[in-house]
Amino acid sequence: MLNIDRKLAKELLVKLIDSEIFTATFIKKSGELRTMNCRKHVKKHLAGGKLKYNAIERNLLPVFDMQKQAYRMINIETLQNIKARGKEYSITD
Repeated sequence: MLNIDRKLAKELLVKLIDSEIFTATFIKKSGELRTMNCRKHVKKHLAGGKLKYNAIERNLLPVFDMQKQAYRMINIETLQNIKARGKEYSITD
């Protein structure tokens, strides 16, 4: 497992991981720890409309939850772990 800081984790999620499936572990708003298999740039289930704000500027990453078949936001500030491209990254502050 590789230790990376939040800034590098954000770069990894925004720039490097494109449309492949990855796993993210983060703390939900409720305080519950959640692990999600997800993907970015899924358009199949969109109902129309666009976000009225830039999610990345708010440290939020819009993803498609592969298990629940629904769109979700990952808060990069509460991100704990990422598994992508055969590597596992632990996020440190």
